[in-house]
Amino acid sequence: MKNVSVLGGYKIVEIKQITSQEKGRLQFFEGENDIPFAIKRIYYITDVKKGVWRGAHSHKNLKQLLFCPFGEILIKLTDGIVSNSILLNEPNKGVLILKPLWRDILWNQDNSVLCVAASDYYDQSDYIRDFEDFTKFQRENKY
Repeated sequence: MKNVSVLGGYKIVEIKQITSQEKGRLQFFEGENDIPFAIKRIYYITDVKKGVWRGAHSHKNLKQLLFCPFGEILIKLTDGIVSNSILLNEPNKGVLILKPLWRDILWNQDNSVLCVAASDYYDQSDYIRDFEDFTKFQRENKY
């Protein structure tokens, strides 16, 4: 996986791909090789209509790779002070989230697919679902 840019707590990454003129493209990544964690969970979100927002949370410890193998999804990230938006509209582009960042996710195209590779199993206590609690967590942990 080739790093395209590094910005406060996340990286925009290029996912490896092999192209065959007659047989399409194959994209892939490997935990602890292409991404800096072992993958303990993979999930994906489907059947979302254009214009729907999801996310509205952060994680305390979880690291994730988000990618969109089909469609167009806008990922808005903030550390509570600085914000940035990343458009995922190519299957070989991803966002590697390595620190606690608030994320809002907008479906720009009907039925786009968001896939996530996560560093840990589901743990409700790792979520921060209130933005004020998130900014307090950021201040207390000096992120």
